[in-house]
Amino acid sequence: MAKAKRKLVRILSIDGGGIRGIIPGQILVTVEEKLKARTGDENARIADYFDLIAGTSTGGILACAYLSPDLNDPARPKFTAQEVVNLYLERGNNIFSVPLKHKITTAGGTLDEKYPSADLEEALNDYFGDIRLSQLLKPCLITSYDITRRQAHFFTQHDATKRKGWNYYVKDVARATSAAPTYFECASIRSLTDISYPLIDGGVFVNNPAICAYAEVHHKFNMTAKQMAILSIGTGYEKQSYDYNQAKNWGMLAWIKPLINIMMSGVSDVVDYQLREIYDAVKAPGQYLRINTTFPITVNADMDDASQENLSALKELGTETAQKFDSQLDKFINLLM
Repeated sequence: MAKAKRKLVRILSIDGGGIRGIIPGQILVTVEEKLKARTGDENARIADYFDLIAGTSTGGILACAYLSPDLNDPARPKFTAQEVVNLYLERGNNIFSVPLKHKITTAGGTLDEKYPSADLEEALNDYFGDIRLSQLLKPCLITSYDITRRQAHFFTQHDATKRKGWNYYVKDVARATSAAPTYFECASIRSLTDISYPLIDGGVFVNNPAICAYAEVHHKFNMTAKQMAILSIGTGYEKQSYDYNQAKNWGMLAWIKPLINIMMSGVSDVVDYQLREIYDAVKAPGQYLRINTTFPITVNADMDDASQENLSALKELGTETAQKFDSQLDKFINLLM
C-alpha cells in the first residue's frame, strides 16, 4: 500500500444486515463481472481490485469470504463473488431456522437467543475451515464489540501478520462480527495466543464501517482522503415510522426491535454524511460512492427472513440496485483499475 506504487488506496466497505447481505453480495457479483469484461480476465476477483475490505456483521462475513485464499493456490482468492453469495442463498434457511424445542424453551426468543448458533458455525467452518486472519489476501477491518472490556474490537489482517496476539481463525472472526444480540448467542472466541474475548455484532456501534476503514487507512498507512477511493455498500433500508401515542407506552421488550432498526439505519446515515462532507472538502466527491436501496413491498426487510421467496426477492433487489447504479459503478471501476 506504499504511495509510490499506486495513486489511490481502494477501499470496499460493507454494512451489516443479516440475510440482507445478499444485496451487497449480488451488487458485487455485478462489479466482478464488470471487472472481467473490462480486463478480459475471467479470473478477475473482487480481492484483486481493493486494497482493504471492511465489514460489519454480514458485511464482515462477506469481507472474509472475498479475501479467503485458495489453499491450492494461496496467492489467489478461494471464491468467486457468486460463490460468496451462495453462502446465503444455500445456507440462509438453515442458519435462520428455529427447531421446535428451541422455540419452546426460549419462549420464541424472549428468554434466550432467537436462533441456535450451530448451523451458522457449521456454515462458517465449511467456508473458512482453519484459515487464519493473517492468511487473508489483503488488509481488512472487521468489527465487533467486547462486552466485558466494553470497547470496540477490530479484526485487522495487516496487524495479525505482525503479532500473534492479534491473529484468529477466520471462522471465529466471522462468528464474532455476526453475533447479533437477541438473534445469536454472544461469541466467545480465542486469539492464537489463547486470550478469550466475549464479542457481539459490531453493528451495535458501527453498522456502516466505512468511516472506520477511512480512519484505519489514514492512521496505519498515512493516507489522506484524496489518496483513497471508497465504495460503501448498504444492505437496504426501511424508514419505518413509529407512532408517538404507541411508542410513549412501550417498555423494554417493545422497544428492542425498533431500537435495533433505528440504531442501524441512523449510524449508517451519519457515516454516509461524514464521508460526503470529507470528500466534498477535498474536492474529490467522485472518489466516494455509496450504494444502498429502499425495500419494495415485495421484499421483507427483516434481517432473519430466509424463506425461499425472500431469498429470491433479495437476490433480485441486489441485481436491480446494481443496474440502477450502473453508470456510477462504471466510473468507480475506472478508479479501481
